[in-house]
Amino acid sequence: MWYLYVSVVKARDLPTMDITGALDPYVEVKLGNFKGVTRHLVKNPNPVWRQTFAFSRDHLQSNQLEVMVKADKDVLCDDLVGRVLFDISDVPSRLPRDSPLAPQWYCLSDAHGNKLRHGEIMLAVWDGTQADEAFPEACHSDAHSLRSQTNTRPKVYYSPKLIYLKVSVIEAQDLQPKKKKGQPLAPTIAKIQMGSQVRRTRPQGSSNPKWNEEFMLVASEPFEDPLVVTVEERGRDEDPVGRVIIPVASPYVPRNDLAKSVPSKWFNLAREMTLDKAAADVTTGVKNKESSMTFASKIHLKMSLETAYHVLDESTHYSSDLQPAANKLRKSAIGILEVGILSARNLAGVKNPYCVAKYGAKWVRTRTLLNTAAPQWNEQCIWEVFDLSTVITVAVFDNMHISSHGDAKDQRIGKVRVRLATLELDRTYTHYHPLMVLSSSGLKRTGELQLAVRFTCTAWANMLAQYGRPLLPKMHYTNPISVLQQDYLRFQAMQVVATRLSRAEPPLRREVVEYMLDVDSHMFSLRRSKANFYRITLLFSGADAVGNWFDGICQWKNPLTTILVHLLVLILVCYPELILPTVLLYLFMIGAWNYRRRERQPQHMDTVLSNAQPDELDEEFDTFPTSKPGDIVRMRYDRLRSIAGRVQTVVGDLATQGERAQSLLSWRDPRATAIFITLSFFAAIVLYVTPFQVVATFAGFYLLRHPRLRSKQPSMPFNFYKRLPAKGDTLL
Repeated sequence: MWYLYVSVVKARDLPTMDITGALDPYVEVKLGNFKGVTRHLVKNPNPVWRQTFAFSRDHLQSNQLEVMVKADKDVLCDDLVGRVLFDISDVPSRLPRDSPLAPQWYCLSDAHGNKLRHGEIMLAVWDGTQADEAFPEACHSDAHSLRSQTNTRPKVYYSPKLIYLKVSVIEAQDLQPKKKKGQPLAPTIAKIQMGSQVRRTRPQGSSNPKWNEEFMLVASEPFEDPLVVTVEERGRDEDPVGRVIIPVASPYVPRNDLAKSVPSKWFNLAREMTLDKAAADVTTGVKNKESSMTFASKIHLKMSLETAYHVLDESTHYSSDLQPAANKLRKSAIGILEVGILSARNLAGVKNPYCVAKYGAKWVRTRTLLNTAAPQWNEQCIWEVFDLSTVITVAVFDNMHISSHGDAKDQRIGKVRVRLATLELDRTYTHYHPLMVLSSSGLKRTGELQLAVRFTCTAWANMLAQYGRPLLPKMHYTNPISVLQQDYLRFQAMQVVATRLSRAEPPLRREVVEYMLDVDSHMFSLRRSKANFYRITLLFSGADAVGNWFDGICQWKNPLTTILVHLLVLILVCYPELILPTVLLYLFMIGAWNYRRRERQPQHMDTVLSNAQPDELDEEFDTFPTSKPGDIVRMRYDRLRSIAGRVQTVVGDLATQGERAQSLLSWRDPRATAIFITLSFFAAIVLYVTPFQVVATFAGFYLLRHPRLRSKQPSMPFNFYKRLPAKGDTLL
């Protein structure tokens, strides 16, 4: 898409327009009905603006570009200082590979075209595309008609680097009560706090308690919040026994990149130190005299930054990043993902739409287009791809901070997910994806988003080898994290990411980040439970079809088919070594037959599969805890939703496993299906020439091998199966 760029650099020797001799200049760039205005500079005859304006070539309404230098309207005479006119047909074109166009000085003329004695302006005018380096920071004619432009320009954001902080609270020694001497010590607990994350041990009734409990927290670089470990008597939170504050940085907390054992340390507990004083001591490095008075109480801790893990801040079913936190453990890129956010259409009403695309740690926000129901962004985003079993998410929002301020939240218009494994190599997918939003009143179709997606492979061998590797880093399998703890850590990681991105300028607001990361995906939903049940029912429908076919064989509905099946049974009974290669060859033929019926475009959000019924959505959008009246009803209702949410996740996982089996031959992931049917073909050939007794003996001995010969890592077939796509990423 072509644009007319106007770069207003500076002006010099401008004539005074005020009786006081002062001049408050600004520049107005006008092209037909579109205009752009620079910032106003006070009492400056030699102003410097360095602002660029972009006018879409598709919406030009004039053949003449007018650049006017004006003064503020509080002057007594005409506010026009001078102007420069350009003929659009004479504007030079600049391709992306060209060097930047050098600005030139132009003499100013009055309204009648007469040259002024004083006053020049430095400008650069050219035709360029969206690949021009001036495009991101330019003020666009279709997006910047207001003075406040900070939250409408395209920006790129990066999520903070997240690392798991493991804290093992082992024991404490010589704890003394804070009250009068002789009073027994109440059962003590250790409270671990970092920012808003708080964990507590079980109480122990001894002056030398032994907890031996391990906790994991989510830390983000740069480490701003220190780790605060407080020993308290149960029921006396306001009067702690002692406290120690440790900066979460090297050398205070070591990094554990290789999953090795980390040595533990003893720390003195400070009694009179408040949290504010201790935090000040950590940041300034100056000890407070009162707070430095320690006593004999100590606490035994083991701490480490577990960089061999990947910190999950998204749902595992449609995660966009699976790399470990340690840079030296990360693999090289296997390709490049190019996404063009082209346009949208049929948006419900006139809006101020913008898009946000997320893949990995990189967030891309397009510019906001004002007062339109059919926006055209035509912006391109590029990411490096490290794993094909990932999903890119693109969402559309309505910018509510254009016309309102304060606590207004950007409204959701809809989002699209595209799984990279379903894309063919070097093919550009340009399609309209439906946008839908769920609310308590029902499912609402809000428009369509046009995307152009292309995946280019740069490392064929690494890409194919990934299908036999674990989905997550090795640490997740050698030292696994429990499901409940993983859910807690994922929620904390989402909060950290949302807080950091909301502090950027302009901010990527919390409601946007939470919608992109599906912060409420773990909550119970009757609609999702039914959808997962229907997914399982759909899987068993295949077995039911096989049963009906076999019943037809027994009933001699097709005599020719029944006779052929009888002959096949006789052959397999006489030659049992042909059973397995025949099955593998049959799988190869089914996969090859389904190739021509494979999906030609990425899947959209499936409204039928999502089971969006209006009468059930009121419960899904209920608050947690519930707003239903009655204490007993509230307690039982919340407990039911919490338990049912876990059941829903289990049911969804079962459906995912079955759908992965279906995707082996469906060509949804073209590389995985090609690998599977190729291996099936060669395995069929090998098994045809290998005696069945040898194969059976080898398989039996392999399954019954000694534990020392087994690896803690998942097997290659298991890793291959875990990477297969399912329909979970098409659920609303």
